[in-house]
Parts: sequence; C-alpha cells; structure tokens
Amino acid sequence: MPNRSTDALFQLIHSLQKSEKRNFKLYVKRNSANDELKIIQLFDALDKMTEYDESLLLRKNPALKKQQLSNIKAHLYKQLLTSLRLLENEKDIDIQLHEQLDYARILYNKGLYHQSLKLLEKIKETARSHNQVSMLVQVIFLEKKIEGLHITRSMQDRADRLTAEADAVNERLVCITRLSNLSLQLYSWYIRNGHARNEKDATALTEYFNAHLPAQASRLTGFYERLYFYQSYSWYAFIRQDFLLYYRYTQKWVDLFTAEPFMVDLETAHYIKGMHNLMSAHFDTQNYEKFDETLRQFEQFAESDTVVQNENNRIQVFVYLNIARLNQHFMNGTFREGLALVPYLEEKLKEYSIYMDRHRILVFYYKIASLYFGAGDYEKSIDYLNSIINWKTDLRNDLQAYSRLLHLIAHFELGNFDILEHLIKSVYRFLAKMENLSLVEEEILKFLRQSFHLTKNRVREEFEKLLQKLKSLERNRFETRAFMYLDIISWLESKLRSVPVGEIIREKYLEKVG
Repeated sequence: MPNRSTDALFQLIHSLQKSEKRNFKLYVKRNSANDELKIIQLFDALDKMTEYDESLLLRKNPALKKQQLSNIKAHLYKQLLTSLRLLENEKDIDIQLHEQLDYARILYNKGLYHQSLKLLEKIKETARSHNQVSMLVQVIFLEKKIEGLHITRSMQDRADRLTAEADAVNERLVCITRLSNLSLQLYSWYIRNGHARNEKDATALTEYFNAHLPAQASRLTGFYERLYFYQSYSWYAFIRQDFLLYYRYTQKWVDLFTAEPFMVDLETAHYIKGMHNLMSAHFDTQNYEKFDETLRQFEQFAESDTVVQNENNRIQVFVYLNIARLNQHFMNGTFREGLALVPYLEEKLKEYSIYMDRHRILVFYYKIASLYFGAGDYEKSIDYLNSIINWKTDLRNDLQAYSRLLHLIAHFELGNFDILEHLIKSVYRFLAKMENLSLVEEEILKFLRQSFHLTKNRVREEFEKLLQKLKSLERNRFETRAFMYLDIISWLESKLRSVPVGEIIREKYLEKVG
C-alpha cells in the first residue's frame, strides 16, 4: 500500500510548487528578524526529505534543538499559510471577499460607519455576481449590526430592505444546506456500499431521498441550489443503476458551468467531478461517441492554467482523466494497448500517495487488474487483486466482492484448481457476510465449483448453459452491477469461441460504431 506521512508540516511543504517556495522565502526574509530565520533552515531540511523522520532531521541539523522543534514547526506552518494566503489573494474570489470584509470590520472599529457600509455594499455586489451566498449572510449581519447600534441616517426604508434581504438569503442558504447534505449522504452511502443490491436497498434509498428533498426543489434558480440538486439526483440514479436518469442529471450538472463559465474557476472541483460523472454515464450507457467527445473536452481542460497552476486540481484531474482513459480501453477492447498506461499510473499513485484517499486507490487497482485480465496476463491481474483483497478497509463492499470474483476467474484461467476450491469457500463466506450475493454471482460461483470435476466437453456445455442464464439476467436492474464490474458475457463468449476476451469486446465496439 502507498506510504503516507502523517506530519502536517511535511505534507504542506511537499505540496508547494517552486514559485510558492520562492515566494515563501522572500516573504519570511522581509518580515522576520534574523534570529527567527531558523524556520528557513527547518523548511529546507524538510523539503529535502522524502519521508518524515524526526530523529534524522535533528541529527542532520544540530542547530535545531528537540525542545524547540515543536514551536519552530508551529511557527513555520503559520508563516507558510500566511505567505500562501497572500499569493492566492488575486486568484480566489472567496479569499478576496473575506479580505474586503476584514477591511469593513476595521473601518467599523475605527468608527467610520459610512465608509464601512459603502464597502459592504460593494462586497454584496461582488458576492451576488459570483453566487457567494454564504458571504452575503456575513455582510448583511454586519450591516444590520451597524444600522442597529448607530445612527447612520441611511435611507428611510433601510431596515425593511435589510430585513427582506436577510430573509431571502437565509431561505436560499437553508435550501443549499439541505441539498448539499442530501448529496453528501447519498455519496457516502455509495462509498460504503456501492450500488443498491436489491429491492430493499432501492426502497430504503428512495424513501430517504424523498424525505430529504426540499419541497421547493423544482423551482430552484440559484447556481448552488441547482448544483446540489443535480448532484443529489445523479447519486440517487447511479446507486439505483438507473443510468439514463444518471446521464440526464450529470449533463445538467455540467451544463450549469457551460451557462456560467466563470464558475469553473470558482468551483473547479465540482466541475471536475461533474465531468467525471458525465463520462461515467456515457461509459455505463455505452455511448461511445459522446464518451470520446467529453474525454477530449476534459483532456483540453487538463492543459488549462486552472488545472496546471493548482495542485489540488492537478491531482483530481489525474484521477478522473486516467479512470476515463482506462474505461475507454475497456469499451474499445484495447486491453494490451491500455497496459502502456500502467507504469505512468504507478508512478503518479506513488507521487500523490499522501493526497490520494483509499477509495481512489482501490478503484485504480481494480481497473488495472481488469486491464491485465483483458490482456490475458492473469498473474499480474491476481497481483493487483491481492492488493485489494488484503487491504483491510470498510470502503466499497461491492468492489471488494468483485475483486474476489475476478480473482477466482483469473485462477480458473491459470488452471490453479488445487487452490480454487478453498478460494471459492472463502468468497462464499465473504459475500454471505456482506449480504452481497446476487443471482449472477451465485451462478458464476456454482459453475466454478463444478468445473473441477468436468471433462473438457462438459465444461463447454456448462459454459453455454451459464451464458444463457446470465443473458436472461442482463435486463434485471439489480443484476446490472455484476456486468458493470465483470464483462462476464464477453468472457464466456471468448471461452466458447476460443479467442481472447479483448477480441470479443473489440468486435462489439466496432459493430456499434459502424
């Protein structure tokens, strides 16, 4: 598993770009006395380390005393954040607005009430034009404080206007909060459990969704209200495996940014996530042309300053762009060509290890394992699947389950029948514990368990029987998740025709694109 350093200062320093490091040193030298420049020494020492090791740090830098280290680290951390805040001031509207609000408070504290109110009015205009609803709440709160405590001789209807503004903003904020809560809870449900496994899951999900969807959701006009509304519907549809509805709302999600392009810079992470989900929707619905078109658009975006000049955006784009590229190889049946991506992915996963969450790493490992399986390299596939199976985590039970199934099939392909029987029992126990055994999975396990005792001709007969059974389940909504993770139909067809599975998928792709 990727190595993660838990030292916050070390992580912050290693997240900095060259320009940010240079700016920090200039800032410190301008604003610190000579006796405080130990923080530069500590900064340089940590910057050179590949892993945080406090004993090595002290040994190589004797001027840094152990009893002082904690205070120096805290001071350095604070100075780093201050220098970054100054550097980011012109790029981030949220930082700019907060800075302006700080100035308004300073003017108020100096007794310059009219100057403060004038500045607050300008902040409100900027906040409205940039959809910054939470900032409006803070601005109006300070305005009401000034008007309520001091005689400013403002317009006669000032109290009525402020009251109406406050009510309208609060109503919007409540709606945004409820919708963002709903979106977050649905996404959390998916990360823990994956797709709905049965009618019980689907019913519980629908009841929760309807109970928490605001009554005014159909009349939304604000950017953030619609953003979280579309996100909520996207997660809801995706978990229920209603992929047409999923596509419809992921497209609306991305269209929000098309209508207000300046929001791409303000809410880049939401735009990136929306593009990822739109590409996933095209993948799930096998919409090849739209998938390729959206992927090209996302590749162009990956080269923009918005991504290149922001570490967080670069990491997020790396994740979703390469998941899409892997999906493209799965759709096209070009597994061997896709293997060229693996060294780069391994390098980047290591480089970004301190930023990558376990869920993303699991997804990459499963997709790389599937790539090797499709290319016929079952041993390498098993290596990646073992990484998932042996990683103790409570995330994505469905991914854990299908990793075990693909693991069984890879061993079957290698003829490892001596260990297969034991592995099948282990997988049965795992799926039973997770309450995750679908009809498709049950049929696959039944076939594998019987295969040890069958002759070559009988195995072919059982392949044909299994293929017909699974084809009859393809349109069952609660069975589609099995076909999403394992293209078991194409694998069975490849066994019956004695050709690589990639060739079968390639044929299907070429037939659909004409």
